[in-house]
Amino acid sequence: MNTSNRPRIGLALGGGSARGWAHIGVIRALQDAGIEPDLVCGTSIGALVGAAYVGGELDRLETWVRGLRLQTVVSFLDFSLNGGLIKGDRLIEFFRSHFVDRDIHELARPFGAVATDLRHGREVWLREGQVTDAVRASIALPGLFTPALRDGSWLVDGGLVNPVPVSLCRAMGADLVIAVDLNSDLLGRHLKPRPGKASRKQAVPETVTLADSVMAAIQARMSQLGINHKNGPKPPPMLDVLASSINIMQVLITRSRLAGEPADILMTPLLADLGLMEFHRASSAIDAGRRAAEGVMPQLLMRLNGANGDY
Repeated sequence: MNTSNRPRIGLALGGGSARGWAHIGVIRALQDAGIEPDLVCGTSIGALVGAAYVGGELDRLETWVRGLRLQTVVSFLDFSLNGGLIKGDRLIEFFRSHFVDRDIHELARPFGAVATDLRHGREVWLREGQVTDAVRASIALPGLFTPALRDGSWLVDGGLVNPVPVSLCRAMGADLVIAVDLNSDLLGRHLKPRPGKASRKQAVPETVTLADSVMAAIQARMSQLGINHKNGPKPPPMLDVLASSINIMQVLITRSRLAGEPADILMTPLLADLGLMEFHRASSAIDAGRRAAEGVMPQLLMRLNGANGDY
């Protein structure tokens, strides 16, 4: 494509845990169209994929995630009771040893990650220091990963304050921002009807199995106390209620930030069927990301070619 007088392109990759592998599909679709962003910003899993991209490690990352199995994901879980269920040390050390770690200023193009200051609730932009340290802070989902200590402050997942970092892209000089929102279709995901018993035997065990077990224990205790719901609707499992509540907060924060800081091009992969920790389903997420990017590609090419006279 003609790059003369082309706007400075920023790519804002949003947070969404295992759904973040969709970012790989988005980037592949952009590459196929000859579009290379001038700068990349990421929140949470978006920071991880974005760092791999600007660090020249996307091919290796894609090969690795497509080969992930449930057992591999479980092997990275170094359980902790201090600040979160998972310390995250095993995962970060894996990336340090298998992917090139370097200073952010040494990357091929500008990169920034978003985290949240746990004490003050403020947004923190990470644009210096080691790449893996910035990624570790940005992915520290509260309750799941332990917070990351940086310059005397405890940092957690950037999705709490800025799920899709359009504002950081603008601040770093982007004229046109391509943003990827992974949370657009999450509302009610955990409250949808579940498959029957026969199909669940063949499915990969997921969080819903744990939710059923917890709910069964609660119902057994309620029966001992003479409490039951036989005369009324049965409430959803506790973990389903918790997950849906988190999704509601995430979606509303995302919508609020994008309303005040809109992207020029917004991609919304359909990922509601992917669970929070289903990192082993990378192929499905990558395919969804590619479809979302291809769906808005005509609009993007029109903007870049100056068809509307903006550039």
